[in-house]
Amino acid sequence: MSRTFRILIADDHAVVRQGLKLLINSQPDMTVVGEAADGAAVLQQAATVEPDIVVMDLSMPGMNGLVATRALKEARPSVDIVALTRHDDETFLQEVLRAGASGYVLKQSNPTEFLQAIRAVAAGGVYLDPAMTSRVADGLLTKSSRAREVTPTPISERETDVLRLIAMGHSNKEVASRLKISVKTVEVHKANAMKKLGLTGRVDLIRYGVLQGWLYDT
Repeated sequence: MSRTFRILIADDHAVVRQGLKLLINSQPDMTVVGEAADGAAVLQQAATVEPDIVVMDLSMPGMNGLVATRALKEARPSVDIVALTRHDDETFLQEVLRAGASGYVLKQSNPTEFLQAIRAVAAGGVYLDPAMTSRVADGLLTKSSRAREVTPTPISERETDVLRLIAMGHSNKEVASRLKISVKTVEVHKANAMKKLGLTGRVDLIRYGVLQGWLYDT
């Protein structure tokens, strides 16, 4: 029997929460275990219902979704977060990814994008709304064009394997298990590859993954 993912919905609009609840509960592999109207309630609910995934609106009163994402990842690192927002701005995307979210979906998008994001994140991956990927890629290309090194140092096949899995959302331990190498070796390959490519953090790494088409691999 396949696993059913426990989902907590955070949105300050009751109508939106109800719509999301109906959509999620219509799926055989998902169930809504709680609802919250602001960031503080998210933290309280997460401690009580122990969700696998939190669907997080960014624009909520009091503690907003971005602050709540940071706090939740600190308190419960194993909980995955999918940001659901109307903001199609790369600044919001960058901040949410830095805060620890693994998914970013626009409210304007088709419901299938939302469901796909939940399943991708539940599988340990990262999911960005397709409407955002061109902006993310453009951001990295613009940054690269400003860099002194026109041609980055090529990375090895093993470094590519490590970077791809990390960009997709896997932990160092998971990468080590998949590639049958030590966690320390994963850390070394990751550091060397990011240095060669001029990548400085999680946002840069996800951007690079978008350019390589890694984020939507199965």
